[in-house]
Amino acid sequence: MKNILVTGGCGFIGSNFLRLMCTKYPNYNFVNLDKLTYAGNLENLDGVNSANYFFEKVDICDSLKVKTVFEKYAIDTVINFAAESHVDRSIFGAFDFIQTNIVGTQILLENAKEFQVEKFLQISTDEVYGSLSDTGKFTETTPLHPNSTYSASKSSADLIALAYHHTFGLNVLITRCSNNYGPYQFPEKLIPLMIINALNNISLPIYGNGMNVRDWLYVEDHCLAIDSVLHIGKFGEVYNIGGNNEWRNIDIVKLILKKLNKPESLIAFVKDRLGHDFRYAIDSSKITNELNWKPIYDFENGISNTINWYLENKTWWKKIISGEYKNYYKLQYEKARS
Repeated sequence: MKNILVTGGCGFIGSNFLRLMCTKYPNYNFVNLDKLTYAGNLENLDGVNSANYFFEKVDICDSLKVKTVFEKYAIDTVINFAAESHVDRSIFGAFDFIQTNIVGTQILLENAKEFQVEKFLQISTDEVYGSLSDTGKFTETTPLHPNSTYSASKSSADLIALAYHHTFGLNVLITRCSNNYGPYQFPEKLIPLMIINALNNISLPIYGNGMNVRDWLYVEDHCLAIDSVLHIGKFGEVYNIGGNNEWRNIDIVKLILKKLNKPESLIAFVKDRLGHDFRYAIDSSKITNELNWKPIYDFENGISNTINWYLENKTWWKKIISGEYKNYYKLQYEKARS
């Protein structure tokens, strides 16, 4: 029996991971620890088998409550998804990013050390590497060069986790993924934002000229990669996880409009994001060669699955865009028209 603590399990990637793993490993216990910030949604876990799934509403920065959870469930494995993750929000204010992504991670690591957990898997991002030009890809040995307070906070968390491995012998693993997309993604991110706006026949805000490039990874592929790293990854190592699937932002938006039979006249270019990284691209050869992982979904299937999910789950996203998100959207886009 494994007692796995999954932090941030009500978020986009964490909830997809739990949905997949609770079924795949019925002999494991999964404890979802989530603060339930604006991006955490209990509905993301509707229908998950309660026999091996447990939920605790706890902030990872609350050391005493975190310790109580470790004790209560005899935690032996930690997978840390919990993070403030939206670059735009980090530009408005960095405090929550520093607090959750750095302090919260250190609190989890300290408890993991105290309770002598078997494994600690830190979920990170390719943004820690900074920005690429037209050529090249990030490898695990690419120097860290974060350009936003979000990516700087994730870089810091990675380094602290590796320090706990080196200094205390904690069995740490780190994954760094490219841009994820798929079901249950909060609509502040590019793909769900474009889908929902197109369905509502309102303008699709594109930063700058839309030429920024991202490597896109379907969320289920990411979850399966995490599963491989968790079970057979080497302690103290970093594993890049990418989709080998680069798209310019403007081309993704046009593809979504085409699939939804919506006009390109809905596209509205807005003032570019401050410090906007030009291009990300991941070299996944290490995880492919060492752990025998590679993506299952090509982008055509992945984006079709994603669009269909948002078409079939309007109740889910309509609740979200009617709340705090409205104020954020006005601040971010309606005042930034170029």
